[in-house]
Amino acid sequence: MTEQLLATARARAADQPYAGAVTPAEAWQLLRQQSGARLIDVRTNAERHFVGQVALPPGQHMAIEWSSWPSGVVNPQFIEQLAQIAARDDVLLFLCRSGVRSRHAAKLASEHGYTNAFDILEGFEGDKDSAGHRKTTGGWCYARLPWIGG
Repeated sequence: MTEQLLATARARAADQPYAGAVTPAEAWQLLRQQSGARLIDVRTNAERHFVGQVALPPGQHMAIEWSSWPSGVVNPQFIEQLAQIAARDDVLLFLCRSGVRSRHAAKLASEHGYTNAFDILEGFEGDKDSAGHRKTTGGWCYARLPWIGG
């Protein structure tokens, strides 16, 4: 099952400069089935604190800010911080709010030799709905996957 999920993810993003893309539900399956899979939350510390975060055992969920708030400056130590917590062949599932920063993180990781860097589509909160709200049209929370806080 794990190999099939990874093959689907690779095919889904065959034209991207990273290993592939998974839905939130697929990411959850991989995290449950693949002992070495890790979710890398690239949102800001403030987002995780005030909005919530995935509920995973220690060691499966790590946080590395892609950019700082409120400046939006990209974290110049991102790759060095990633190297402290992950091996280059680990299955890494990058998560952000809606799937933009996670794509950038997966791309940068791939450029630095991480061969299994995957983007989690839709992110934690998903895109805004017609009323400007998140968590209603896609994402980890919308899929009713385990999360805490917020």
